[in-house]
Amino acid sequence: MTLASSVRPARRLAGALKIAILLVLAILLLPYVLTPLYWIGQPVSTLMLWRWATGAPVDRVWVPLDTMAPTLPVAVIAAEDARFCRHRGIDWTEIREAIADDGLAEARGASTLSQQLAKNLFLWPGRSFVRKALEAPLALWLDLVLGKRRQMEIYLNVAEWGPDGTFGAEAGARRAFGRSARDLTASQAALMAAMLPDPRRRNAGRPGPGLRRLAGIHERRASRALASCVVGTRRN
Repeated sequence: MTLASSVRPARRLAGALKIAILLVLAILLLPYVLTPLYWIGQPVSTLMLWRWATGAPVDRVWVPLDTMAPTLPVAVIAAEDARFCRHRGIDWTEIREAIADDGLAEARGASTLSQQLAKNLFLWPGRSFVRKALEAPLALWLDLVLGKRRQMEIYLNVAEWGPDGTFGAEAGARRAFGRSARDLTASQAALMAAMLPDPRRRNAGRPGPGLRRLAGIHERRASRALASCVVGTRRN
């Protein structure tokens, strides 16, 4: 074997490795490029895209935040991220408290709405340190670029709200209560918020005692002050 013939495979391998690295970088950077475009339009989640790709049904009707009952974003903030209006994508206070109380594994689950939105729009479900490592900077970027109201508007329109492809507040409200998201009462909004951690097994339309108790806690905690950045203000 000549020197030239031994060098060619090494060059091909180096070229293939370079292309692979560039592809990985492009995939990692794509969400950051797409985020400014999400100021307009009706974004969809990766789970919605997967269901469409596999031929599974998707039930989602986009509705603007201003046409939803204001009790819904208030209840969701009370249930999922009480400091949503005060943090910038990551709730460092919640993380420190979770580490102090339960250790690093529990802190991994201390997700803000911005982090959940990053997961819904760009990543995959399930818990892992890899996903969390990708999720955190994306949450900071979403909060910086989109602001609170637009984040909430997108979140409420892409969140999973039931089995069999029910996405978004409008489809979720119609499935659970037979009414539009604009007509939800405070109690109904709290029941929908209580569904979010496990929408495939929890049913706001037929809540058990546990779900009713949890919704009652969210309803008592909900307040306009808690959600001042998304209720009764224009986009920031």
